[in-house]
Amino acid sequence: MQVISLFGMKIDDVDMATAVDTVTQWCIEPRELRCRYVVTPNVDHAVMIQTNTGLQESYAGAALVLADGAPVVMASRLLCKALPERVAGSDLVPALFEAAAQRGKNTNQPLRVFLLGAGPGVADRAAKVIHERWPGVKVVGTLSPPLGFEYDEAENERILEAVAECQPDLVLIGLGAPKQELWIGEHANRLQAKAALCIGATIDFIAGEKSRAPRLLQKLGLEWLHRVATEPTRLTERYARDAWVFPQLVWREWRQAKLEG
Repeated sequence: MQVISLFGMKIDDVDMATAVDTVTQWCIEPRELRCRYVVTPNVDHAVMIQTNTGLQESYAGAALVLADGAPVVMASRLLCKALPERVAGSDLVPALFEAAAQRGKNTNQPLRVFLLGAGPGVADRAAKVIHERWPGVKVVGTLSPPLGFEYDEAENERILEAVAECQPDLVLIGLGAPKQELWIGEHANRLQAKAALCIGATIDFIAGEKSRAPRLLQKLGLEWLHRVATEPTRLTERYARDAWVFPQLVWREWRQAKLEG
């Protein structure tokens, strides 16, 4: 599997189909000692990773790094390091569930999933939707950690014990960035699951708690407009910062490539 070096990240040069096949295979194979996990960088990740050493370490430990942000993919093409397509976590999860539904018809072995994150009750509603829509997927556990849990050793132990009790194939971690990436990077050695995905608001999307951008905005790489419009208080400052810093990162990469060329 080839890797593209971009903005201090090593992004796997794969499309959606390959990502689905890879994670599906992990979930079929016997569990390794260390949980294999997936991170999905967007523009905000590209900005944060410049100075966040914890995020750098988490990315270094990831088994798969998939370009979530459309601007990241567009920048890769501008810089002649073209990634094949955007592989968003919110698209990857349904694609994995579809693959599990097809495989379940032949093997009668459901994909065992644990939902970690979202607000109280949201993961339970998402689990109900998943069972109705994808019969090849079985949600074996849900947990909504309290605010500040990442600093509480007892709470982290409770999460690890809850996952261990359920023995899932796949953990979907929806804690928001960079919290989810930092958490899995620190706990992958003890998380008793075959694979884990850092998937942001995907649990909320499945439950109907939040809505994704219209498909046209997604195709145009403008999903961020919809997110700012729906969560202005939380996201306006972040996107303003990213809009200022990210072009500078692209310029730096382009200039470096010219100097090396």
